[in-house]
Amino acid sequence: MALVKLQTQHFRNLLPAPIDFSPSFNLLYGANGSGKTSILEAIGYLGLGRSFRVSRHQAVVAHGQPKLTVFGALDSGLEESEFAEPILHRVGISRDVSLKETQLRVDGEAVRSLSFLAMHLPVSVIDPGVFDIVAGGPGKRRQFLDWLVFHVEPSFSSLWQQVQRVTSQRNQMLRNGRLDESLMRVWDSQYGALAESLTDIRQSVFGRFKAAFESVLAELDATWVDGLKMEFYPGWDRGSPLTDVLLGHRDQERRVGHTLYGPNRADIRLKYGGRPVAETFSRGQQKTLVILMKIAQGKVLSDLGKQVTFLLDDINAELDVRHRIMLAQKLQELRCQVFITSIEHPEPETLWQSGCAPEYRMFHVEHGKLTEE
Repeated sequence: MALVKLQTQHFRNLLPAPIDFSPSFNLLYGANGSGKTSILEAIGYLGLGRSFRVSRHQAVVAHGQPKLTVFGALDSGLEESEFAEPILHRVGISRDVSLKETQLRVDGEAVRSLSFLAMHLPVSVIDPGVFDIVAGGPGKRRQFLDWLVFHVEPSFSSLWQQVQRVTSQRNQMLRNGRLDESLMRVWDSQYGALAESLTDIRQSVFGRFKAAFESVLAELDATWVDGLKMEFYPGWDRGSPLTDVLLGHRDQERRVGHTLYGPNRADIRLKYGGRPVAETFSRGQQKTLVILMKIAQGKVLSDLGKQVTFLLDDINAELDVRHRIMLAQKLQELRCQVFITSIEHPEPETLWQSGCAPEYRMFHVEHGKLTEE
């Protein structure tokens, strides 16, 4: 599915007028502060339930307003079907920052779970911060993997929430001055069973992702391709039951006051020549690697019949022309919906030099208003 209509109210500086988008490529340009990134943020709210730039809703709602609203209409995207409905779903999210209440709606019905909203619109962001997937800590890569797992396996969201609740209970006990060992073993048992189920799902989806990544990597002409190794680390050595690992490291966990082993410590380990790529790859090579990983994510979902909506925010500042061409062409091949922002006027003939440019719409953004060209 693709987002073909967007309307906001009290969302940063955006005007409340509805906007129609292409299910293929959308090119947005305008000066700094014009509202380009705010458009992507609003789209992100429908697919992520939050801003990809800031953690607080208060920073997004228009000044002096208590509430923000984002509404979107989804169609079948680039699916080729004579029976495709013009609008398949209508989704919306509102956040009252004064009452700290969130309301979610799908097709006019109130829903409680953010995951039910997010599953309709897989949103993947590529902005300057995304390159920390390689250079940053395990949490960034775990989040990267879990986004894909969520959209592949519907049961993941509920299972992950259960794992987090049990982890929180264990952490509270570990921080207590006196530890009730018998009660801790009960939590260990629950945590171990949930961890095994969750890790099986992650491992399965990682296998799909790695196969897609290797197929994308095979098309790249680079000297470092053959020496690159990618593996999934579940958060502990699965050669032993997690309950045994936790018991054997009880004193260590008590000293630090939180859980050190399990799915909350999972990672995608990327190495070149036996060393982490964060230490061995140049900044340019790391950017290429992240782009390929994002493309591989899109390929996994595309193979499952799901269209991803990619938000490319100010990539001209991070990627040279060669990388921008590669990214645009790969996303076109995957039949993704894409939003690209830039300060300067876009040049489609540069991105698609082969002359096979996709269908696209171009917008000039100024003072929160989009004008189609």
